[in-house]
Parts: sequence; C-alpha cells; structure tokens
Amino acid sequence: MSELHTPQAGDDRAEDTDAVSLLMRQHGDIRNLFDLVEATTGDERREAFRRLVRLLAVHETAEEEVVHPFARRGFPGGEQVVEDRLAEERAAKETLSALEDLDPEDPAFLPRLLELRKDVQEHARAEERYEFTHIRRSTDVTDLASMAKAVKAAEALAPTHPHPGAESGAANAALGPVAALMDRTKDAVRKAMGKDG
Repeated sequence: MSELHTPQAGDDRAEDTDAVSLLMRQHGDIRNLFDLVEATTGDERREAFRRLVRLLAVHETAEEEVVHPFARRGFPGGEQVVEDRLAEERAAKETLSALEDLDPEDPAFLPRLLELRKDVQEHARAEERYEFTHIRRSTDVTDLASMAKAVKAAEALAPTHPHPGAESGAANAALGPVAALMDRTKDAVRKAMGKDG
C-alpha cells in the first residue's frame, strides 16, 4: 500500500504561477478528501480525516496571510468581502473543532462531517465568486505569481490544526505554542513576496 499523504497543490507537476489557480486546486483537493473520509472506515477514515484537517488548516492559513490582505485593499468592497469570509471560516473551525473531539467511528461523526462539508463548500463558492474573481480582475500575472509563491510558503509552514477564533495571523500568534510557527509563516510569506520582514 502506498503511503498516504495530504494532497498538495502542485502534485500534478503543473507550474504554480497563479495564486487563484493554486487555491482553486486546493478546493478540489479538499472536496476529494471529504469524499475519502465519507467512503472509508476505521483507521483509513482516521488517516483521511487527519489529512483533511491539515489541508483545511494549510489552505485557510494561506488565505489569511496572502489572499485576505490583498482583497482588503485590492478592490472596492474588499473589506466587507473579507469580513464575510472570516465569519464563515470561524463557523467552520468551530464545527471542525467539535469533530476533532469525536472518534471517526462515533455515530455522531458523519452527520457533523456532512455539516462541515456543507459549510466548507459554501465558503469555497463564496471565495471563488467574491474574492478570487475580483483578484483576477484587479491584478496582473506578476502579482498572481508573487501571491502563488507566498501561498506555497504559507502552505509549507501552516499549522496542522485550525484554531476557532483565530482568523488572523495576529490572533493565531496569540495562541502561544503556535506563535513561533505563525511568525515563521509570516516571515516566509513576506520573503516569498519580496518584502522585508
């Protein structure tokens, strides 16, 4: 049996020079992992769920560190679009946190997982419609490539568990043990985007 790993955007060997395409591919990876968690049982389900949690954390960290700051300043109404996405992320993290306390074989697990899936899919559709579309319209290929590098840098250093109520780098850093990791993530993102720390 081949070793299971969390799907990473770029596994298809495509060149990741467009942040929006990279994030859209991650949305597909997340959907596939939800399918896998639903279709498996026992240890396979536990492993698939662990991978799903990690990918959700990686993806949201990348958005919090790269996409949301751009959206806030990049287009009219961006501030409200980001606030709406953060509220969705907070709700999904709360459901995910409750799920992590359950054994995947618990009868309450699957209904909660389906609730999380619905929330995550609605959030992804809203991102694609309200954030990603505007980012594509209001930036050029150079900025998209710079953002893609930063998304990949955040992905490499993202926490494996999201923390409800921490939808910003500053809030994540206040969590204590995650502080050093978030500092490294911010530094990696700034370096990838060619900014001084």
